[in-house]
Amino acid sequence: METITGIPFSLDTDQIITQAHVEVGSENAAELLSLIELAQSIGRPKAAYSTCFITGRNGIDVQIDNVWFSSQTLARNLESVERVFPHVATCGHEMDNGFPGKGDMLLEFWWDLIKTRLMGAANNTLRDHLHHRFHLGKTATMRPGSGDASIWPVDQQKSLFSLLGNVEKEIGVRLTESSLMVPGKTISGLLFPTETDFHSCEVCHRENCPSRQVPFNKVWEEIQHD
Repeated sequence: METITGIPFSLDTDQIITQAHVEVGSENAAELLSLIELAQSIGRPKAAYSTCFITGRNGIDVQIDNVWFSSQTLARNLESVERVFPHVATCGHEMDNGFPGKGDMLLEFWWDLIKTRLMGAANNTLRDHLHHRFHLGKTATMRPGSGDASIWPVDQQKSLFSLLGNVEKEIGVRLTESSLMVPGKTISGLLFPTETDFHSCEVCHRENCPSRQVPFNKVWEEIQHD
């Protein structure tokens, strides 16, 4: 497992204030600004990844470095792939440890907005690093639990983490018994080379999801029943 730390990030106060629906110059704005300053001081986004290879295929099951995963969509996406990059990108446990407003729902909402931006910085840095180091062309990513629950079940998160090693020790991310990641603003997945565009949103029926990037694609629904 390789780790990436010292990840730079910037927090656009105007964008965050707008996203939080806070009136400029108000008491809430002053409080939000203080949280942004705190995050800029204590935030330590980080990432980890491994380089792995497909070692077996059996219908809807794919073996990666001797760890089996079961997903019709994953198997289809990896049909012609030999090398994959399991990874984790996180806002950093420091954001949870340093949060001063536990129990205040408004402050927690603002803090989550800020944490999301640190997570994004970690993910972008990770992608740039992988593309530069391994001279990758077009890539796509699949994430356990992203999209409809049956696409790639979240409980396979544990198998994904096993490809990485001791993620909690290296970058402070742990899995709960229900396979959720802590800190909450953390993403994991498999990045792989592809000639076909793929987004997890294509296999998700949640029409009003604020993070949706592309529409649902019925082609992938048909694949589940091949």
